[in-house]
Amino acid sequence: MRIELSTDTVESAVVADKLGADRIELCCAGALGGLTPGPGLLAATLARCHRAEVHVLIRPREGDFAYSPSEVDAMLTHVRHAVRSGAAGVVVGALTARDELDTAVLADLIAAAGLPVTIHRAIDVCRDPVAAVEVAASLGVHRVLSSGGAPRAEDGIPVLRHMVAAAGDRLAVMACGGIRPHCAVRYQSDGSHGGTGFHEQVGRGPYPPTFGRIGSALAVAEETGVRDLHAAPRRPAPTSAAGYGAHALLDEEAARALIELVR
Repeated sequence: MRIELSTDTVESAVVADKLGADRIELCCAGALGGLTPGPGLLAATLARCHRAEVHVLIRPREGDFAYSPSEVDAMLTHVRHAVRSGAAGVVVGALTARDELDTAVLADLIAAAGLPVTIHRAIDVCRDPVAAVEVAASLGVHRVLSSGGAPRAEDGIPVLRHMVAAAGDRLAVMACGGIRPHCAVRYQSDGSHGGTGFHEQVGRGPYPPTFGRIGSALAVAEETGVRDLHAAPRRPAPTSAAGYGAHALLDEEAARALIELVR
């Protein structure tokens, strides 16, 4: 099973790289669910991470995934910059007003990338995530990141199973949401695992509840067929009296536990 960790700081990315993560999803503003990292964050991360592939989240703002033409232009610029900088891939998502994948926008983003493309959890907002997998495969997407349309992957297992079946060997399905190492064995022993990945951002403090736990990795894998794990265990960074907010760092202990668990 391959491991992908989501990080929004250089320090966290370096830890993920040293721990042996296969991929790093780099973003900024994890407390907002992740936004496109700036050029400085991307350059500093790429300069320090030499083993893991670095995939860049392309998300111009928080909120929904229906984008205006100007926002699409910004996303295309971000994609091209990520490619020129040496990223291994990009993570994107765009929906229509009908909550379906926006094939026109996605096709442009994929063409601009020319690299492996992952569709993020925008797919969980789709009216039919299983049908969206078919669309993603037809576009040439490499991976989709999903909790089966539920807040936690373990609650979305039935849908994840169907998504994995729809994907076949055309693309990878990475499960995410509430993935916890100590729950993993239950899912893995179920034997229904057919997807190809897990994704999880785990936050504390200001992070949204959806990103609040390390998920039940092997457990969901076994029940859905997912074969890749995407996780981002986080812990609060030391606070100061300045009062300018808080941020989180990769929880090294939890990340190590996840990696050791699946390997």
